[in-house]
Amino acid sequence: MKELIVPEKFNNKKLQSFLTYSFPSLSNSLFYKTLRKKDIRINDLRISENVILHTGDNVKIYISDEFLSPVIQKEINVIYEDSNIIIADKPAQIEVVGNNSLTTLLKNQLNLQYLEPCHRLDRNTTGLILFAKNQEALNILLDKFKNHEIEKHYLAMVYGIPKDRVKTLQAYLFKDNKKSQVYISEVAKKGYVPITTKYAILSTNKGKNYSVLDVELLTGKTHQIRAHLAYIGYPIIGDGKYGKNEINKKFGVKTQRLCSYKLKFAFKTDSTLLNYLKGKEFVLSEKNFNY
Repeated sequence: MKELIVPEKFNNKKLQSFLTYSFPSLSNSLFYKTLRKKDIRINDLRISENVILHTGDNVKIYISDEFLSPVIQKEINVIYEDSNIIIADKPAQIEVVGNNSLTTLLKNQLNLQYLEPCHRLDRNTTGLILFAKNQEALNILLDKFKNHEIEKHYLAMVYGIPKDRVKTLQAYLFKDNKKSQVYISEVAKKGYVPITTKYAILSTNKGKNYSVLDVELLTGKTHQIRAHLAYIGYPIIGDGKYGKNEINKKFGVKTQRLCSYKLKFAFKTDSTLLNYLKGKEFVLSEKNFNY
């Protein structure tokens, strides 16, 4: 589902005009099919016609995100590239794989035939993504991630100030694929897998009651950081799924303030083709942080 507010430039314009401007990938046939199914709401009223819109109208369209991906025109920032890997800075509101994804955009931008991501970030999480430019490099890097020989650090802006300045959190996570959501438990349960999340406080703001954390993923599960921090009482500001709406409104943000800002190649075993990366660390400069 996508939710939009009609700007003044589309006052007295038809619904289809506004939606195709907002989502260039939305076809005419899909638009009218969605109307017939009454899967579009204007100010929370279901509609079945190509109605006239007015400034400030609230439009909700219930279609899978893959059909509503806005075309991204901006050039992707490449942090590092050699013959085997690429490290790119992922913007918000884009998937890592799929149609009109970060992977597709990079392949087109750099005119590459082969490019595979070695890990993932949520759609609205920004920051560093590591890609392999050949199958041998991909196999090595996937193995290194599996054996915790590549460190992934994130910046997270959370509501509240944790008592412990540094802490390693352990819990169990269950992924509900139908709801695209995960759940955390302190005790082992059927279907739950163990997770470990480490954080260190980088800065705090007592007046506004928030902290910026360095978070290291010691296990890499779907939504792990977002769900784990929310579970212990420190939700990421801007997180619409695991955070709190009243907090997000207070700070005026609509996407989670979470950024993958550091990758470290902490190889402990032979890396053959990629031995030259051992000990290297890549960090986004502060001006690139979107948290």
